[in-house]
Order: sequence, then structure tokens, then C-alpha cells
Amino acid sequence: MSRTVPLFFLLIILVLLASCGPREDRTNTSGLAYFKSTERGIKTGGVQLIPVETPKGKFKVWTKRVGNNPRMKVLLLHGGPGATHEYWECVESFFPQEGIEFIYYDQLGSAYSDQPKDNDLWVTDRFVEEVEQVRTALGLNNDNFYLLGHSWGGILAMEYALKYQQHLKGLIISNMMSSAPAYGRYADEVLAKQMDPAVLKEIRAIEAKGDYQNPRYMELLMSNYYVHHVLRLPLDLWPDPVLRAFNKMNHDAYVLMQGPSEFGIAGRLATWDRSADLPKIAVPTLVIGAQHDTMDPEHMKWMSTQVQNGSYLYCPNGSHMSMYDDQETYMRGVIKFIKAVDDGEKKVDLP
Repeated sequence: MSRTVPLFFLLIILVLLASCGPREDRTNTSGLAYFKSTERGIKTGGVQLIPVETPKGKFKVWTKRVGNNPRMKVLLLHGGPGATHEYWECVESFFPQEGIEFIYYDQLGSAYSDQPKDNDLWVTDRFVEEVEQVRTALGLNNDNFYLLGHSWGGILAMEYALKYQQHLKGLIISNMMSSAPAYGRYADEVLAKQMDPAVLKEIRAIEAKGDYQNPRYMELLMSNYYVHHVLRLPLDLWPDPVLRAFNKMNHDAYVLMQGPSEFGIAGRLATWDRSADLPKIAVPTLVIGAQHDTMDPEHMKWMSTQVQNGSYLYCPNGSHMSMYDDQETYMRGVIKFIKAVDDGEKKVDLP
């Protein structure tokens, strides 16, 4: 007995220690598993050029996968139209340590994707079909597919969800109202009145002449509007990923669809309005608004009440690019939402 009892207690202690140790990661994303390559053949660092069919022929769009998580894959839709994936590079400082896989994607006409010159391609319905072809090529489905669209990407995300939400696990609409006319009114009736009257008068005079190529136009907007409502930092402190995305803007697509600037909307999207259709979206949806945004944060809060399973994230210090100027709030909220939906929640309480 003197030998058996200590051995028995030793076994009990070993079992207890084992039970207190780290459990197996049910998402298989711990340690090196997240960075394990899923590429076949020649490795390209996750880059995949995806062929997409359009009414004007076949083109290729650029994507880059970062990380490996079979349950949480976020496809990032950039704004513009015609900006680039590059301003999304900030997620590299937040998503990997949370085990969230993400995919950069330059829409047709942007940066590393093909850049055809046919203006008939720059219509919302065609972009929706492009996203669906990208989803299929990447093997995304409702077990893992989160779609995060910012600005114009938010319009695209809404449109995609209204047609293809059966493929989504979660939807994130970042800094985009559901009505372009309401966005225009907010710019005219709220934000314009916060501007120096003399500056506003000069801006309106240039717009009245249609003299948008006048360098004075963007000079006035950058120093009096963009640094207050697009990215709340002095221009010389704007992050490099943002500058690269702006510098590579496809201006043909941007002006045709958005108009000459972020100060309101005047292009093909000027009459776009999906407010009445929001109740059709059943997938868990996060809407992100910011106090100093070009978009009305109260409208975006309202949007979260119109979709069937909506959550709202408010960035009190942020503007249109609140993933930079209210970064901790933005990233903490997005990550919490993604993980909560992965745990089976449909609505998430956020700041």
C-alpha cells in the first residue's frame, strides 16, 4: 500500500495538470497552423490572379490571401470606385494574432488587376458578379465567408448580400450609408455648413463651372474637408498605405461613378438607394459609423436596425477612414463581431 497510494495520487495529479493545460484550438489557427500555406504548385505568397467573365470579355483580378483559417475568412472590398486594396494593409497589425484569415482584392480597373478602358464596365451590377466569381474561385462559403466593404465597397457589399447572401457567414458595412441621395444631402446640409464660408463659396464656384481639373479644387478640399472628414490627420501624417491607394486611383472609374470628389456624390451612383431593401438582409451584419465621417453616423446606426440581425459599431474619434483615425475602436469592434458570429451569435453588443 505504501507504494500504491503515492502512485495513484501521482496519476491523479498528472490528469489534473493535463486538463488545466491549453485546449486544442477548435479553429486550428494556433501557432504555425495560421501561417501554413494552402497553395499548390509554385508558391506566390498567397497571390492569385482570378479570371472574371464580363460582358466585354474576360479579364483578371488580383487577390492575395493572408493566413489560414477554415472558419473565418474576410474578403476586403476597397472604396473608390477605383481605389486599391493597399489602404487595408492596416489589418495586418490586428487580424493575424486573432487567427483571422483575410484576402486583399483589387477590383477590376484597380492597381494590380486588369485596367480596361471601357466605361460600360463601371456599373454596380457587373461588380457584384465579379465579387461572386472571386468568391467561387477562392472557395469561400457560408461556413467561413465574411465580406467587409468600406465606402464604395460598402455599396458593393450591400448589393452582393441582397443577391447572394446565402453564401455569407457575416457582412460588414463600413462607413457607407444605404442611400446616395441622403449622403449628398448630409454633405450639403450638415458638413458644408461647418466649412469656412469663403472657402465653400470658392469650391462651389469651381463646381458651377465644372472646372474639376483645376488644381485649386482639390487643394481646397484636401485642406478644408478631407483632413476633417476623410482622414483626421494632417496631410503630411497620412499613412503610406492610404497615400499609395489614393495615388493609384483609377480616376476614370471614380469620377464616372462617384463624381469629382468625396464632397457629396454626382456620378452614376448619385441616385443609388437601397434603404427600403435592408430588411431583406438576414445574415449577421455589422454597420460601422464614425462621428466625423463624410457619412451620417445616425443613418448608419439606423441601418443596423433595419437589417434582420444588425449590430452597430460607433467610432467617436473617427472619420471616413476610421480604421486609421479611430483604429483601436474600429479593429476591436470588427474582431469582436467576427468572433461572435463564429460562435453562433447573430447580434453583437459593441461600443
